[in-house]
Amino acid sequence: MLDDPRAVRITGDETAAVYRRPDDVDAELHPERYRDRPIPEAYCWSHLTSGNGSRALWLLLLPFMVVNLAHWMRPATKGLGKSQRLYGVLVRLVALTLTVLLTAAACEVALDLTAWQCAGSAECVAHRSWLGFLSADRHGWWSQPGRRLALAATVPTALVGLLWFLSNRTWSAYEAQRPPGDARPSVRIRPTAPESAAPDPTAPDPASAASASAAPERPASEAVRPALGRPGFWYGRRLVARLRAAHTAAGFLTVAAALTAAGAAQDRRAGSLPLAAAGVLLQATLLCCAAVVVWVVCGRGRSERRRDGSLDGLLTTWLPEGSLAVLALAVVYAGWSRPDWVSSGAAPGDQVFRVLALAQVALIVALVVIARRLHRRVPQPRTAMRGLGGPAVAMLACALGGVMTGGVAQRVADWLDGGATPGMGGGVIPGPPVLLSWQASVIPVLLVMLLVPAGVLAVRTARTARALVPVVEEEYGPVRGDTLRSRQVAGARARAALTDAVPRLVGVIAGSSLLLGAAAVAGSWLSGEVPGQAAQGTDSFVESVADTAQAIGSWLIGLGFILFVTWGRRAYRDPSARRTIGILWDVGTFWPRAAHPFAPPCYAERAVPDLTWRIVAWTGRTGGRLVLSGHSQGSVLAAAAVWQLPATTRHRVALLTYGSPLERLYGRWFPAYFGGGQLAQLSGEVHCWRNLWRATDPIGGPVRVPADGDRPEVDRGPLTDPSAYSRTVEHPLPEPILGHSDYQADPVFAEERAALLDRLPPPLLPPQRDERRAQESSGRSSA
Repeated sequence: MLDDPRAVRITGDETAAVYRRPDDVDAELHPERYRDRPIPEAYCWSHLTSGNGSRALWLLLLPFMVVNLAHWMRPATKGLGKSQRLYGVLVRLVALTLTVLLTAAACEVALDLTAWQCAGSAECVAHRSWLGFLSADRHGWWSQPGRRLALAATVPTALVGLLWFLSNRTWSAYEAQRPPGDARPSVRIRPTAPESAAPDPTAPDPASAASASAAPERPASEAVRPALGRPGFWYGRRLVARLRAAHTAAGFLTVAAALTAAGAAQDRRAGSLPLAAAGVLLQATLLCCAAVVVWVVCGRGRSERRRDGSLDGLLTTWLPEGSLAVLALAVVYAGWSRPDWVSSGAAPGDQVFRVLALAQVALIVALVVIARRLHRRVPQPRTAMRGLGGPAVAMLACALGGVMTGGVAQRVADWLDGGATPGMGGGVIPGPPVLLSWQASVIPVLLVMLLVPAGVLAVRTARTARALVPVVEEEYGPVRGDTLRSRQVAGARARAALTDAVPRLVGVIAGSSLLLGAAAVAGSWLSGEVPGQAAQGTDSFVESVADTAQAIGSWLIGLGFILFVTWGRRAYRDPSARRTIGILWDVGTFWPRAAHPFAPPCYAERAVPDLTWRIVAWTGRTGGRLVLSGHSQGSVLAAAAVWQLPATTRHRVALLTYGSPLERLYGRWFPAYFGGGQLAQLSGEVHCWRNLWRATDPIGGPVRVPADGDRPEVDRGPLTDPSAYSRTVEHPLPEPILGHSDYQADPVFAEERAALLDRLPPPLLPPQRDERRAQESSGRSSA
């Protein structure tokens, strides 16, 4: 942005910082240099979302990020406070089932497939020498099934501990960033202070009385702020800590339940009253602890109207530690000597996956009912999927979790079974639970079903491109004969319009996932067999389809894991890939972790306070005015930062956005936070706002805020792209189709920035000014 490789860091650290050109470092001391031009300054936040390629491993927790998005997709409404709270509770419960599902999958792989089935089979151990010390045939100390399970429990326990560590570590780096406070006492401005000693941004702007008189009159209800403008929105440390404690406890309790179920089943068969009584007592303790976890998750959510300065210390400390103590008791219970215990078949407790699937279906259906009620109260025509975007995305999270769980279990079973298809007979181990085989088998079926909407979109895009060819030629004037050029431009516009078809595609995927998931649960429940065996004796075509789906399902999920990690690393390292892959990741990690504490961290909880502090500190120290410009996701951060500013500061800030998804993506999918009313309110709070967009841009678009009184329409566009249709004297070589890139190279950008600076009120001079103070307070800046 600064177009200078020698950019100097003004404030910040290696993760996120503000930069200037070397010649502009001391701009405030030399205002005579900037009478006719602004001071360009760039806030670089890319290291918050990129950097080390190992961060791509966050993609393996994609279901957690997706369900967290569903929390913020609540339809915009008025009133219905109980329904709004119930919506949040349901999403948090869906998120809790995903944590239990992940832990149960780890238990299935480590405890059931490895320690119970393979270690209990002499033929399986013969091909796995590293399992020899667990073999039942060797009659060693670890040969008893309970002790094998207790040892294998270290794997899911370590996984839960790792998730807790990552969540706690990123919480310290992101959620712990305090934004400017809502208390703004009057302080005296000290313009001679160095840059590092800027005044507290909680203070008002300099000469606040003059600022208030110079600013246009605003509505009296300043206390009624949009959600993103509330003091506690970007400071959700208390809720994240509560959820982290609950989900960590849920993970530990899931492992403890797997151990206890196996031991209790053996004690009931053997008729050992003391151990059976201990098992019943331990199971009752697990139920009580699980009830506490659910109570914590269903408890009070985010308090955005004020900052949560305190933590529930007793809860966040004792809940994970107490569940870990219960897990330790379960390990002792399972490892107790039972000489006659022999492992055969699958380990007890495989019904947990069926229960989780049914619970997720019930929660999604309830979420649909609540979302529909909220949307019908205040319907907004441009809301994605008529308010059902949140339930659809939550369904996608559950589908991802189920498919990944079933695929991993199938792949490990294939590996341990020496190539035999799990559950089909003839193998050395029984294989994973029947439901997981059904879930893995729906992957190829879902891919085939998606070919239909993909084909429809391809045909529609081709037709739209043909229809746009004469429109393009008419816009560029009397230029004819270059059919190829016209098709290129028309094709770029038609492909950019595909973004508006995403809600329908998401609806199709979510609906298909719900139907296939319900079919998998019903098929596993009614048949009790894997798809290949359940289809035996039916029509030959059906039998071959079932065998093929089951055979390739696990391989597809293995390929999917490889693609996830590969694409993730590429998105972090390759800027061109980041434009296509990274935008989805940036949207997913923009929102705070309000539903799932193990989701990837929210970079906006660091970036928005950074921007807010910088803007308030600079305007407070100099009395200057500022144009805050943002491209793509940066425009969303800019809008969020403006909402957090004090009123007098907002009136001295102009907003310039380009390639912005504020309305096209955020407004449609997150209507309660970026809907039409919120964007119109934002336009009224800043001094002036202009938005640039292109018809060839697949991400950015108009914000659809109309003119209001003396305020012009916010949007300017569509901008001409490409800038020249064919070769001319001014453009002897073909001009590229820029799409989402290089807005600043368009002359319209400099024109609109200059116009915004001219519309801003003149700089303020602090009281009791002297020559140096006057120099420091008369600069202009464009952030």
